[in-house]
This record gives sequence, C-alpha cells and structure tokens, in this order.
Amino acid sequence: MKILISIDSLKGSLSSIEAANAIKKGILKVEKDAKVKILPLADGGEGTVDALVQGMNGEKETIEVTGPIITKVNATYGLLKSTNTAIIEMAQASGLTLVPTELRNPLNTTTYGVGEIIKEAINKGYRNFIVGIGGSATNDAGVGMLQALGFEFYDENNNLVGLGGKVLNEIRHIKIDNRLKELDKCSFKIACDVNNPLFGKNGAAYIYGPQKGAKPKIIEELDNGFRNFAKIVKSDLDKDIANIEGTGAAGGLGFAFLAFLNSKLESGVKIILEEIKIENELKCADFVITGEGKLDNQTAMGKAPIGVAKIAKKYGVKVIGLAGATTEDAVKCNEEGIDAYFSIVNRAMTIEEAMDKETASNNMTATTVQIFNLIKVLKSTK
Repeated sequence: MKILISIDSLKGSLSSIEAANAIKKGILKVEKDAKVKILPLADGGEGTVDALVQGMNGEKETIEVTGPIITKVNATYGLLKSTNTAIIEMAQASGLTLVPTELRNPLNTTTYGVGEIIKEAINKGYRNFIVGIGGSATNDAGVGMLQALGFEFYDENNNLVGLGGKVLNEIRHIKIDNRLKELDKCSFKIACDVNNPLFGKNGAAYIYGPQKGAKPKIIEELDNGFRNFAKIVKSDLDKDIANIEGTGAAGGLGFAFLAFLNSKLESGVKIILEEIKIENELKCADFVITGEGKLDNQTAMGKAPIGVAKIAKKYGVKVIGLAGATTEDAVKCNEEGIDAYFSIVNRAMTIEEAMDKETASNNMTATTVQIFNLIKVLKSTK
C-alpha cells in the first residue's frame, strides 16, 4: 500500500510536518509494510517557509531587516539549494502583527525589509523566489521593497522620496539604472490569492486599508497615491497594469512585482503544489491524506486540501481529510474530491486542550489508526 501524506498546518497547534508525522505513526501501527511518503503543504501564507524547508531539506536563515515602522526586526526566510530557490513570507518583514495597534497607519509603513531579504538571498547566489504576500501592514505599492533593491523614486524637486505610503503622491520620476543588476536574472512566483486592482473602490486602499489602521481621509490619500504612482509607472516604464487582478494585493506589492520585477502572480496553492511536485507522487499512490485546522465551506472553495484532492482524482487516488474541527457545510469538500473526512477530536475538551501540541498529535495518530483499521477490515472482506 502506497500512501501520500500532504496536510496543511493546524495553525496554532501542529506544523505541516508535525501533523504528517503523527499521521504516519498511526498508519504504520496498522499497516506496518505501507510505503508512506510525506510532502509538505501550505497555501503560500504563514507557514510556507517552515513547510517547504522541513519537507524539502532546505535551510532557514534569519536576518535583521527594516520593519514596517522602520525599527529593526528579525525576519526568517527559507533556502532550497536543490532548486536555487528562496522562500519569503513578506509578513516576516512587513507584517501587520509587527505593528502595535496604536501605531498602525499605512501612510507610515514600508515594505523596505522585504527588499532587504531579497537582496540578501541574491547575494547568496539565489535567483528563484517564491514570495507569499499575505498579512501585510503596508500600502506603499511596494516602493519600499524596490528602494531596497536600488530603484530610485524622485519628487518634483528631483529629490529622492522617503518611506511609507505617504510618498506615493510625491513621486514624479523613476530611475532604474542603479537597481541590483542580478534582478535581471531572477524570477519571482508571487503567491497571491486576491483579485483586487491597485486603486478604486475595490483597490488596495479601500478594501484593505481599514484593517491596517487607515481612516477615511487616509484611505483617500492612499488611493490618490496609487493613482499617481500608476501614472508615473505608465509614463516612465510604459507599463499600464494597475487594473490587472492582484495588483492591489498586500497594499500594492503585487503591482510592484509585476511592474518592476520578472514576476508572475499565481494562486499560492498552485505554486506550492507545483514546487513539491505532488502530481508525480500521486500517480502511484493508493491513498492521500490531506487536511488543515478546520474543514469547512471555505476549504471547498479552493484551499490547499482541495488542490491536493483535485490532482488525486485525476489518478483515481482515494482522498481522506483530517482536521482539528469540521463544520456542517464541510460536506462541500466531498463534492470537491475529498472522499471522507474526520475531525481528530475524539472526546469533549476545551479548544485550548485540543490545540495543545501533544494532545493534537496524539489525537491525529489515534484517528488515523481507526481509519486504517476500517480500511484493513474492508480489504479483508473482499
């Protein structure tokens, strides 16, 4: 029996690899001769670095960079030597959680630290990048990141502009001559699961500004800034892309990647599934076990476990879902390719107890044992 395990993290409880190892333990208690393969799973957001580094024998690096409110922060990113790939979660350098509530104001926050991580990886010889851009504290259209990479932005007096979303209205000219030359040889896969344009009522400022601390006047200023920046990019770089879906992601960081760097905006799930080469493993598997912290209707709308299930169905592989919790509307997951799913909570307990790492691991193993006991019984009756 060949079994593939590719499960997302149970956030706040088990990492992708910890959950997978607990499942493997349960399988081998029942099917001692089973061939079990673990592939990490993530959606391009939080946990992507850990999942790919642990699952693909990579390395993690931690460096000091400029945080969203200029103060220094420690940011961790991943390196996969086998594919010359650096894995970056922009939230490590410019995330909302790095900004105290009382200081949240996207006029002041910057993506400069993201650029510093990219530059560090380039200096180490890496040329391929996977960048998750969720959880940002910024609305600077990626100008800070670009400044760290050597792009220059000038105001009407031909002075370099500063940092933060507030400078977008000041920009009158862009100079690219002093950018890091190695960027021309780099490629960027950007994990982007939103479709907002750069500006307008559905743009970065109006949709995501409030959660980053922006009041109505600030939102209007930021939106005007985006419009100005897009106009300058069009005139100086001959790129008119502000209405492309995803350019408004992470406060316009999606726009910066598309306009200035060799980038593609793609579904985070798609990027990860391609990177771990899951299809090659599914071609010869009997079962695949996937899941996440909670299986619900949102899962069925295309989250990571459904990405696994859809590929599995191409090869007739049976799909089992495991989760810390399931909801009534999780039945939609059956329609999207998960043959059967189970909550690992096997008795009444508090949320805190259920999310305790040791408890969750034991529950994962115990549930897996019972699932494969049933599979063994069914096999014996044929």
